[in-house]
Amino acid sequence: MRKVLSIALQVLTFVAFAAFVGYLSASPSYRYGSSEMTTVKLSLSHAANRIKPCVRLTPQEIAELAPNMRQSERCERERLPLTVEVDIDGEPVIRIVAAPSGLWNDSPASVYERFDIAPGSHEITARLRDTARDEGWDYSYTEQVDLGAGQYFTITFRPETGGFRFR
Repeated sequence: MRKVLSIALQVLTFVAFAAFVGYLSASPSYRYGSSEMTTVKLSLSHAANRIKPCVRLTPQEIAELAPNMRQSERCERERLPLTVEVDIDGEPVIRIVAAPSGLWNDSPASVYERFDIAPGSHEITARLRDTARDEGWDYSYTEQVDLGAGQYFTITFRPETGGFRFR
């Protein structure tokens, strides 16, 4: 009798726990964004140019190196900061100067920004500078987009496919 009661209490406990987990899977409800606004996300990770250009080694310099260290170029590790701007309808919304990551500032800089705008037709311009220039942009892209309420609009960047991509 005692064993039957113990098993019944275990089953009851498991059923109560499963019901509680089932309740939490659907409630309380969570909204990812505003249903009245459009959410714009800027997400990119990109390695800017190096602070100093690579130096080509002469055959004599290469021969002086240990066999496992022989390379045709010597490059400094540190990279430049990445400058990113986003304008919506001619108004600046984001201006970020992202430092490179990594122990020696030698890895890509990552940018993630999220904000809401009113739905409708907008002209969106994204610009990126990854070189040592003081003025101008290495990549720039402008597009007229129609955004709906509750929609997500993503701005990404891939230099191998030409730069910015709006989705």
